[in-house]
Amino acid sequence: MSAPRTLLGFPDWEPAALLDLVDLARDLKGGLARGHLGGRVVVLYFANPSLRTRASVEAACARLGATAVVLDAGAGGVWGLEHRDGVVMDGTAAEHVKEAARVLSRYGDAIGVRAFAGLKDWGEDRTEPLLSAFARHATVPVFSLEGSARHPLQGLADAQTILERLPDPRGQRLVLTWAPHFKPLPMAVPNSVVEAGALLGMNVVVARPDAMALDPEVLAAADALARARGGSVRETSDRQAALEGARVVYAKSWGALRHYGDWEAEKPLRAQENPRWVVRAADLERGDDPFFMHCLPVRRNLKVEDAVLDGPRSAVIQQAENRLWTAQAVLLRLLDGGVSRQGREPEGTLIA
Repeated sequence: MSAPRTLLGFPDWEPAALLDLVDLARDLKGGLARGHLGGRVVVLYFANPSLRTRASVEAACARLGATAVVLDAGAGGVWGLEHRDGVVMDGTAAEHVKEAARVLSRYGDAIGVRAFAGLKDWGEDRTEPLLSAFARHATVPVFSLEGSARHPLQGLADAQTILERLPDPRGQRLVLTWAPHFKPLPMAVPNSVVEAGALLGMNVVVARPDAMALDPEVLAAADALARARGGSVRETSDRQAALEGARVVYAKSWGALRHYGDWEAEKPLRAQENPRWVVRAADLERGDDPFFMHCLPVRRNLKVEDAVLDGPRSAVIQQAENRLWTAQAVLLRLLDGGVSRQGREPEGTLIA
């Protein structure tokens, strides 16, 4: 199949193509498929810190025979980049994406970019400004290593994990519960969790304090996707009712959209809600034998108590491992790599 040139978020790809990525990742993990990108170079630009994303994509490149060139922005690394057009570059950014993306396109066969939300203007952040600039100016495929509004690699790994635990998740309840944190966090992961559940046809319930509603446009689009597959997406502030019958409980913190960029105004709301939204083992007992998910890193006993993370319901390590397999699937599809599957004709050119 031909792959899109970019993967900045789930809306970039048709549902069938996204499900193909998850299917390929599962076959790679199960030993039913293998792929190769021998001689390819993947450039990874990190404007922000990373553990799982960096390690999983570097490992994916190594397992596929590709070389990863990792660039860290900031002190001791590469230049910070300007993405806006027409600006006088008299600030901290020493180079423009126009040059950087085109130069890196001469060095590599694909470019991965990690650029968190600025957390000042949601109207700007939801457009993925740095990632979108790379996609405009690069001449090779560009993919997100987590952006300001989406984290597609995490969403794919989440979908894979759910399918491994629930072979038929359609119509099952996934509860994304807001969790405490001492500072506002971006909405990239929550948005991608909702979209992953919708892609699988689940009944997704976002449980959050009234002040912490997610972007209604993101939720409406996810609900349309879910309904086309037999599911739904909705929000509620009644977490206890939401947990009833849950098969999956996913914890994540994010900032209040209505106070986006004015975090001093948000601070008292967060402090007020924090104590009652900690995820505890007793919360999971309200569900229908649910398993627990979190993208990691997680602040133990601030967001989620030890008994949940260390308990038999926790899927967080399995979930993190799946980042490796979905990264391989994304690279193989973006670069039209050779894929061989048991019982099927080879896809592309497989280099043994």
